[in-house]
Amino acid sequence: MTYCVGLRLNKGLVFMSDTRTNAGVDHFSKTRKMFTWEVPGDRVITLMTAGNLATTQTLISMLEERSKATVDRAPTILDEPSMFQVARVVGATLKEVIALSAPTGQNSSSEFRASVILGGQIKGSGPTLFLVYPEGNFVEITEETPFFQIGEAKYGKPILVRAYDPDMSFEDAAKLLMVSFDSTIKANLSVGMPLDLQTYKNDEFRVSSQTRIEEDNDYYQMISEGWGDALRNAFKSLPAYTIE
Repeated sequence: MTYCVGLRLNKGLVFMSDTRTNAGVDHFSKTRKMFTWEVPGDRVITLMTAGNLATTQTLISMLEERSKATVDRAPTILDEPSMFQVARVVGATLKEVIALSAPTGQNSSSEFRASVILGGQIKGSGPTLFLVYPEGNFVEITEETPFFQIGEAKYGKPILVRAYDPDMSFEDAAKLLMVSFDSTIKANLSVGMPLDLQTYKNDEFRVSSQTRIEEDNDYYQMISEGWGDALRNAFKSLPAYTIE
C-alpha cells in the first residue's frame, strides 16, 4: 500500500508521497513513488504512483525510455502541447502496461492494477492535476475537488477536507500534509517514512523545492506530537454526553 497527495493552491502545486512498499506483514521496503521531468522554461511534469510495484516501475521506465527515443516515436510527455494530452499518454501507457503484465486475461481490477496522480504545467496553460485510473481514463482537478489522493486515502482525508485553503502558503500546505500523513502512518503499517515533498510555483517551469523528510526530522516530530496533544485537548474540551 502507499499514500500520495497532490494539492492545487492559488500559488502552485504541492506533492507528497510516502516510500513504503510491502509484500506481506513481514516484508517491508522503501522505494521512490514521486518522479519528475523538467524542460526549463517549457514544462514541469510530476507523477506519483500507487499500486502494484512492478506495474508502476514499468510505467515509469516506459515513459522515460520513450521520452529519450530520437527516431520513429510517437509524441511523448515531453512533446505534448498540454497537460491534458500528457494525461492521455500516461493513461494509455498505464493501460498498456497492465495488459502486457496480464496476458492470460487479467484486467484492471486484478493484482496488476495501479493508479497515478499527474501534475505540472506546460507553457501556454496553467498548472493542473489529474487522477489517472488503471483503465487509462482520468479526471482533472476542479474547484470543488482541489486535491487528489491515491493509496491508503481514508485516514488522512478528514484533515485535508477541514483545513485546506486555496490561499494557503506552501509552508502551511506542507504542515497540513504532514498531519494527514502522520494520521495515516499511525493507522496503517503499510504506509511509512520517509516522505517526499515537492512544491511548484505557478509559471516557474522548474521545481521550486524538493526534499525528503526522514522519521527523525525535528519538525515532523513536533507536528506529530503537537497534533496528538491538540486532538486530546480538543476532545477534553467538548461537553460530556449525558446518559439517562
